[in-house]
Amino acid sequence: MSRPVAIVTAASSGIGAGIARTLASSHDLVLFARSEAVVELANELGAVAVRGSLTDAADREHLVATTIERFGRIDAVAVNSGHPPKGDLLELTDEDWSTGFELLFTSVVDLARLVTPHMQAAGRGAWAVVTSYASLLPEPAMPVSSVVRAAVQSWVKLYATRVAADGIRANCVLPGFVQTHPVDRERLATIPQRRYAQPNEIGTVVRFLLSDEASFVTGQNHVVDGGMIPLP
Repeated sequence: MSRPVAIVTAASSGIGAGIARTLASSHDLVLFARSEAVVELANELGAVAVRGSLTDAADREHLVATTIERFGRIDAVAVNSGHPPKGDLLELTDEDWSTGFELLFTSVVDLARLVTPHMQAAGRGAWAVVTSYASLLPEPAMPVSSVVRAAVQSWVKLYATRVAADGIRANCVLPGFVQTHPVDRERLATIPQRRYAQPNEIGTVVRFLLSDEASFVTGQNHVVDGGMIPLP
């Protein structure tokens, strides 16, 4: 039996590359990003690279069409994205909010519209949408991310309910701080494990959620933050 096929977005570096490397042992991959680095990573992992932007509808359509043309199926999608604009809550412009909404929210909705019919035809599929701990604990330093990612999680919950009977599952992964940037010592002190996550640790959670081992897990938010946010 052929291996399942997964799309990973924003896969050229950071969390996206960590997810790609983690999935490479279990899935045939189509990696999507703007950077030329996504081609290098695809060559390393034996994957297919598609260059484009999550904020471009034509690029999103090209990604899905390329995957179907190459493999004839889409079993899983790991939606990762870059960072939206930052700034003071009352100083962010309408354009800043629109940019963040297109990057974080519209991209997920549009990919789901494009991919869902293929999953429905197959009678199965799985999504892992990477958001952020800040959707649960809003950060003044990143208002757009905090607000829009919370909206994404609400949409994914609705989507998971809508397509559950079709054999499709969808979950969100909420990373805390990840070792892709210099460590902030004040931030570090707020993490019970006293360290940042490695990108592959986010990837491991994504791989589980996309696998049949998580066959009864859907419509949930999975926090991966080293214990930073306590349970309610």
